[in-house]
Amino acid sequence: MSESRPLTVRPATADAWPVIEEFFTNAVGPCLCQYWRHSAGGYSRASEGERWAALRAQVEDEPAPGIIAEADGRMVGWCGLWPRHRLERLVRSRTIPAVDELPVWSIVCFAVRVGYRRRGVARALLAGAVEYARAAGAPALEAYPVDSGGRRLDVAFAYVGLVGMFEAAGFRRVAETDARSAGRPRILMRLDLRGRPSP
Repeated sequence: MSESRPLTVRPATADAWPVIEEFFTNAVGPCLCQYWRHSAGGYSRASEGERWAALRAQVEDEPAPGIIAEADGRMVGWCGLWPRHRLERLVRSRTIPAVDELPVWSIVCFAVRVGYRRRGVARALLAGAVEYARAAGAPALEAYPVDSGGRRLDVAFAYVGLVGMFEAAGFRRVAETDARSAGRPRILMRLDLRGRPSP
């Protein structure tokens, strides 16, 4: 990372909208981190303008819909998260079902600007997500990363993160899901945020 401007992370709140808008315009595709927040039909029917409006409303609401990373005077990374019960596609998912009734928060994606990948941005975003979820009172944080089996995966398949990164942050494997990325299984992983054992 830049020597003069170290990497910083913070919640995606309304005051960050200008850098969020620039990031999603120039560094990320048309999803706008809405894929998991709507039903499959609702997402596919939504226009780009409607997705932008949804993201803006989420950023202006609480809790924040993600964590942002900044360096060199611009936003370089995004981690999408929210309480699981608000992520409509995840609530309805048959491949990643809930394992219990605990009101967990879920991490659903990472996006890192080209030129900043493989520099620890995703790890910093994950640490920020843990800190934010804990401060907000979430009992546990879940994620559904890919078990790469030691293979290097294209970023298009690894946008949900890799198991090793979550294990290094203290998450533990709970269950192998029926979801796949690049033919590899996605693992439901959980970090307890209140000192209670996870299921």
